[in-house]
Amino acid sequence: MTMNPTSPPIVMAIRAIALLMAMLPTAHAGKAHEHGVAKVDVAIEGSKLTVALQSPLDSLLGFERAPRTDAERKSAADVLARLRSGGALFKADAAAQCTLSKAEVTAPVLDAANKAPVTGAAAKATEGDHADLDASYEYTCAQPQQLRTLELGLFDAFKRMQRIEVQVAGAQGQSKVTLKRPARTVKLVR
Repeated sequence: MTMNPTSPPIVMAIRAIALLMAMLPTAHAGKAHEHGVAKVDVAIEGSKLTVALQSPLDSLLGFERAPRTDAERKSAADVLARLRSGGALFKADAAAQCTLSKAEVTAPVLDAANKAPVTGAAAKATEGDHADLDASYEYTCAQPQQLRTLELGLFDAFKRMQRIEVQVAGAQGQSKVTLKRPARTVKLVR
């Protein structure tokens, strides 16, 4: 069987993206929960740009349990709303013409708190726990060949965040970078 000269990099990129996507929900499960640090995984496949975020709630809210006061519930609702909109948090090159097509945010501790107040034994059960938030965003890009960088607005949005561990997988390979304040730009191509 003859292969098109462009096939091997594409096949390798698709395999890398599939592996990255398969690892997203559990990629950091074995690593220590570290306050002030977020993990961001970026995958580029064709016209689709996918961004996955994992962060301790402490890095976003300042606490890792169900909100107990009206002020904490308001802060949690504000953080969830900001994360669900996604637009200001992740910006691809304007020339790539990417639009957000899907955003999902999962924070079981906060979701449970929105359904009913957490008090008594239930509140005590979550006091010492480390709680995380997971979010994923899918963008459709009209000019994906123009994707060069991704700007992260996480430091601006969340003052407690100090470091972002970023992994990128795409047709041109894989890369890893650590962003520290005030850095905010990730190269998507080598």
